[in-house]
This record gives sequence, C-alpha cells and structure tokens, in this order.
Amino acid sequence: MTLLCRLSGLCLVIASWLLRGEGGGVAAAAPDGSVGPNVVLIVSDDQHWGDHGFMGHPHLRTPHLDRLARESLVYRRGYVPSSLCCPSLASLITGRFPHEHRIVGNDPPDSDRLPRNTPEGRQRFEAGREAMNRHLAEWPTLPALLAPLGYRSLQTGKWWQGDFSRGGFTAGMTRGERHGDDGLAIGRKTFAPIETFIDESRAAGTPFLVWYAPMLPHDPHDPPADLVEHYAAVAPSPHVARYWGNVERFDRTVGQLLDLLDAKGLTESTLVVFVTDNGWIQSPDHPRYAPRSKRSPYDGGVRTPILLRQPGRIAPAESDVPVSSVDIVPTVLAATGAAAPAGLPGVDLLDPVAVAARPAVFGECFTHTLVDLDDPTASLLWRWVVRGRWKLIVPERLAATDRRLDVEGTALDADSREWLEAGSPRLFDLDADSGENRDIAAEHPDLVADLRGILDAWWMPGRPAPGANTP
Repeated sequence: MTLLCRLSGLCLVIASWLLRGEGGGVAAAAPDGSVGPNVVLIVSDDQHWGDHGFMGHPHLRTPHLDRLARESLVYRRGYVPSSLCCPSLASLITGRFPHEHRIVGNDPPDSDRLPRNTPEGRQRFEAGREAMNRHLAEWPTLPALLAPLGYRSLQTGKWWQGDFSRGGFTAGMTRGERHGDDGLAIGRKTFAPIETFIDESRAAGTPFLVWYAPMLPHDPHDPPADLVEHYAAVAPSPHVARYWGNVERFDRTVGQLLDLLDAKGLTESTLVVFVTDNGWIQSPDHPRYAPRSKRSPYDGGVRTPILLRQPGRIAPAESDVPVSSVDIVPTVLAATGAAAPAGLPGVDLLDPVAVAARPAVFGECFTHTLVDLDDPTASLLWRWVVRGRWKLIVPERLAATDRRLDVEGTALDADSREWLEAGSPRLFDLDADSGENRDIAAEHPDLVADLRGILDAWWMPGRPAPGANTP
C-alpha cells in the first residue's frame, strides 16, 4: 500500500470524527457544529532533526518522544522557514513566512555609536524590539483565532514579542523581556503553571491551547549529573555529552506533559503537535553550534520532524513528504473548526490531498541582527526550496563590504562568507546526500533553472509573491 493510500484512509478517519463530533474531555463547538480538541503545542529549542530515538539516533534516549511518535502521524521531513528562533516562532504562531511578518532576526539593528550597554543604546534597542512586536500585532495569531470558539490559551517558555497577551494568549508567564524572562523557567525549574492552567480550564468548562516552548535542549547545556555521566561514556566530547543530556532532559519534560494529559483523562480529546524551532549541530570542540546548523540554510538548521497526535482520531503513520511549520496553524484551525484568515500559505497536514498537491516547501535565512526593521530584503542571506528529493539554496549575493556581513561580524563561517560573496546557487540530492556535502548544481542546470523559477514565484526580493496578502 502506498503512503498516499494510507494517508487517504487517514483523511476519511479525520473527516468522520469531525462530522460525528465524538470524543471525551473538554471540547469547543465550532460554527458548523463539529467538536474541536484541546491543543498542546510542544516546541523543542535548538535541536537537530535526527537527535531523537524515533529518528534513528544511535545513542540518544528519548522514550517519551518515541512514544509520541508511535502514536502520531509523523512527517519525518518537516521544515521551519528560517533557522533562527525568533523568526521561526513568529512564523509558527502566525502561519506566515518571515518576509511577510517582517520579524526576520532575533534583534533590532545595532549601532556602533550607541552600544546596547549604554542608556541611549538600551533605549534604542527597546524601541526596536517594540517595532518588532508591532509587526507581529499586524497578523492574527493562533491563540486569537481560537478565542472565538471559547479557547483559553497559555504561553510558557520562549516568547520574544512582548508580554504574552500581545500574542493573543489569555494567560502566560512572559512579561516582555527579550526571549522569555519568567517563561524560561518552564521545564527547567517548574511545570506547575501548565497543570494549574489545565485544571482551571477544566473547571471553567473551556477548551485550551498550551504553548510549551521550554528553553531545552537550548544552552546552557546543564543537564542532571546522571545524564552527563551516561552520555560521557559514548559521546565524542564533553560538549556533545552535555548537549545530549539536555536532549534527554527535554524528553523527560515531554513525558511529564503526556502523563499529565493521561492522568486527567484528556489524551483522546487533545491534539498534540511537536516541532523544533530550528536545528543545532553540537560542536565537539566548544559549547557552541557547528557550521551548517543553526542560522544556516542547510537541513541541519531548518529540518525538523513534525508530529500530530490525537488517539482515535489521527491514525499513526509516517510520511517522507516535505512539509513546513507554517502548515501547523491551518492544521490546528481545521481540526478545531476555527475560521482561517485569507491567504495562509500553509496547508492542512491532516488533508493528504492538499499535502500531496503542493509543489514544494520554501524558506529563507537572514542575519541574526536586523539590518532594517521594515525591509526584510536588507537582512536576507539565503532563500531555499525543497521539492521531493531536491533542494536548491540561492544566496543573496553580497559584496565583501556589504552591511549584512558587517552586522554578522565573525559569526558566519568562512564557507558561508565565500558562498555569499560568490552568489552561486547550490543543489543537493537529499536522498543520496542527506548531509548536503556534494553540490551538484553544475551537473543539473535545467533542474536548477526549474527550481529557481519555483522559488522566485514564491518570493523574490524586491517584489511580493503573487497573491500575497498584506496584514
């Protein structure tokens, strides 16, 4: 039986439960009378796509994520549109690409004349962050879209765009500092806010959305001593051992969350979604990431498995069709019966016909620090497209004195800097070369031209994509 056939059967299962409105627990009534689930969104932070037991890692122990995968529809070749956390999370909650919502980096522009550690520099920085927050406010967010159906929503963990309420959440931990402040305690120090929120939602008889985005396995890589000791025996270096320990530490918190749903009888009435914000390859030589991972256009920076679980309503299956994290918003909206805003670029991942019909998935990588608050093209470094087994990466050609390189300083590795200055596209066969080590663009000029045309039709710097909506 082909994968499409299996997923077509899945589509019938999904359609039937939406029409019947079956299932226990707290649920929301949509305008068409169907019944939607609670939603728990689990977001891993800085983790390589292969660093899971269910993805075949030879050493990592991730029993709770492995359980989740066994019970889920697993898209093994998911992608995030950008390999940096702030723009990736903004895309996750809006369903829009970074060039649309304009949050393309982590921080607003810097000034050599006004260092951030001076009062004037801090004032400029805060004004820039506020401008980025206003960009997010131009778009409807997932919590705001679920609110008309009675959903309460909780923010925990990573959150960059001001107070949690500015994302449409009805409750939350983050007060507005750079990337999460109090929210970053979730998973590392406490789990109580989630349990309290779920209990309050059940008592109020309302459905809920939980945004669980702990700063894990993100550094500091400071896992419990038992995990460091375990991985030290098999890891190539202490840095890798500590990173692997944090991966298992994150997995343990996922187990807490799944056990909580089980204990409260909410498993069958809750849609659980898993995704990673961006990739990470741990350097064996120092505590930072290695090249071709975070902030790069390679799969090490932008690929992630995407899992969707609701027992009795979503049949466990696996797919190698490329999909995107921008698909999560339309998927949740369809599952809950919430109205979708016009022009969402993603598709419903529970609709196999829509998934199969999409020609490709896309992404874009920018400087860590914005060059211009309002113009995404000023910070653009790469665009990329994945169609089936093929991946084309197109650099935005830069001069050696380009301001984007000045902004990055020494953060870009030598290969990336040379590549950006040369401006030549790179083509990879991901089936034969999952590590993207062999550029075959010169061998397939027609394929490069074809994929370049698809990429330019999606978005070309200097002009909007056909049919693109403004906020």
